[in-house]
Parts: sequence; structure tokens; C-alpha cells
Amino acid sequence: MMPIDLLEKSVVAPSSTALASRAVGPVLLSIVVPCYNEEEVLPETAKRLLALLTLLEGKGLTQGASAVYFIDDGSRDRTWEIIQTLSASESHLHGLKLSRNRGHQNALLAGLFNAPGEVVVSVDADLQDDLGVIEQMLLKYQQGAEIVYGVRQSRTTDTLFKRATAEGYYKLLKLMGVDLVFNHADYRLMTRRVINCLADYTEVNLFLRGIVPQIGFRTATVLYDRSERFAGESKYPLRKMLSFAMDGITSFSVLPLRLLTVLGLFFAALSLFMVCYVLYGQIVLKTTIPGWASSVIPIYFLGGVQLLGLGILGEYVAKIYLETKRRPRFVVEEQV
Repeated sequence: MMPIDLLEKSVVAPSSTALASRAVGPVLLSIVVPCYNEEEVLPETAKRLLALLTLLEGKGLTQGASAVYFIDDGSRDRTWEIIQTLSASESHLHGLKLSRNRGHQNALLAGLFNAPGEVVVSVDADLQDDLGVIEQMLLKYQQGAEIVYGVRQSRTTDTLFKRATAEGYYKLLKLMGVDLVFNHADYRLMTRRVINCLADYTEVNLFLRGIVPQIGFRTATVLYDRSERFAGESKYPLRKMLSFAMDGITSFSVLPLRLLTVLGLFFAALSLFMVCYVLYGQIVLKTTIPGWASSVIPIYFLGGVQLLGLGILGEYVAKIYLETKRRPRFVVEEQV
């Protein structure tokens, strides 16, 4: 498996109407699967993906050299050991190990830049995404699409809280002018030309579901139903989901600035509590000291607002700080 030359010149994107349907024929497909502590599900994932490659080749959609590329994002369990075993026993399975945990987005990017396919599909290892729609993605590709988004048509498998917060998050970003595909995560097909253009986006704060729509080219969508995890636990607990929602991937140096935001919210809430307390004392207890409320409440409220403002400003300053360092987004330790 040879890495893609990131120094290749950018390709100028034509308008979406300029692309016609491609000649029908098998393509070299690479399936990129980021993995973090997925030892329980990985053997089944490999089994299903191999069966899928066989099916696609039999239908004349992909070439025989098409393969799966597992990206170990610094796992602490036997994930890499399993990947090595799978790769040694099956020529269609390959692996790439990052030197340390860099987060899902960086692991995904490492796979996209190192998988050699003419067409690359990214999918999570937990088997929640319907692998069957990859065939539909390839058909959309044959019709001229350069990017094909896998979009959930329902969220029946999510809890009420997760469904409400996820859909609310997409709608909020849309209101803020962010170009996102609603109910799309990182299950997508991209051509090599799109990936070469993606290499020009060098920011450290990665949010691929926001970056990819900015590239342009002709796009399409396929709908699918997301199922429960086959095995293991979610690698995105609430804390990580909130962090990802704020800026994609965080760094330890951002934490003090975020604490300012938390303090600002705390004192803003405390000021509201003080309002209720003063009203209760004034109306019910008749014990409020004259003039006390008018001086204390504004102090709490304005102090909370100021700290909240500093925290928000700190988020943007932190992103600038991280970008100016120009540190590598990932380091590849080993390939199989």
C-alpha cells in the first residue's frame, strides 16, 4: 500500500453540469475503516466487507484488486494485532497503524490519503451503517457523481435525547450558514480527484462533514437505515460528542479557555438564581436589604456574561493557536 503524493497539483473543479455519466466498467475501490478499540467487532466487519467486495466484483462494479484498509487510531486493545492477522490471511485486507490516538477525523484522513483506490468509501467499523448501499454509491458514481453521501433516512435506533440533540445540531449549524448534509456523518464515497483536492485543506481543526461540501463537484445521496452496534460500546460518549460539536477535535491547550466558558455559564445561572432568591425574600420573607439586589444582581450577571464572552473568544483564539503550529495531523507508525 503506497501513500498518495500530497504534493500533487490541485485539480480545478468543473461545474456540476459539465460532468456526464461515466462509461460502465469496474473501478478500483478502497474501503477505509477507522478503528479505535474495535477488537470485538473487527472480525465480523472484515468478514462482511470481504463478502461485499466479492459481490461487487461479481456484478462488474469493482476490480479484483479492490481492498479494505483498516486504520488503527492508537487503540489500546488487540485491534492492531487482529488487523495484522487479517492482513496476513487475506490479500484484500490491509492495515495502517497511527503512532498514537489522533481522533476519528484524523484517522479517517490518514486512510483517505493512503488508500490507493480510484474510488474510496469511508465507513465506521461498528457495522451500524448499511454496507449494502455501497453498491448504490458506485451506481451514482457511474452516473457522474464525484461525491456520494450516505444519509440516514430515520433515527429510530437513537434515544430520544440523541435524536433531538443531533437533529437540533444540524439545524443550528444550517442557521449559522454552515453547509452540511442533514443526517450525514462520515459514510461517503469520494473519487481520487476529490481526495486530491481535500489534501489542499490543511487545517488542524478537522470537521470533514463540513469541509467536503466546500470542495464542490457533482454530488449525490443514498438513503439508508442505521442499525445497532454489532458488538462493543460506542466510542463517542456524550462528552466526546459535545467536544466534536464545538470544534471537531480538541487539544489539551484549549481546556483552560473552555473552563472560562463553563465558569461564565455557571455565574450567569447563579445570577438567575439570585434573582429568584431576591424576589422570594422581597415578596415572601420581607427581609431583603434595600439596595442590595440592585447592586449584587448586575455584578453576578455581567460577570457571567463577560466570562462567557471570554470563553467564546478563547475558542477562536485557540483554533488560531493550533493552526499556526502546523503540526502533522497524524503520524503513520506501521503498514501491512
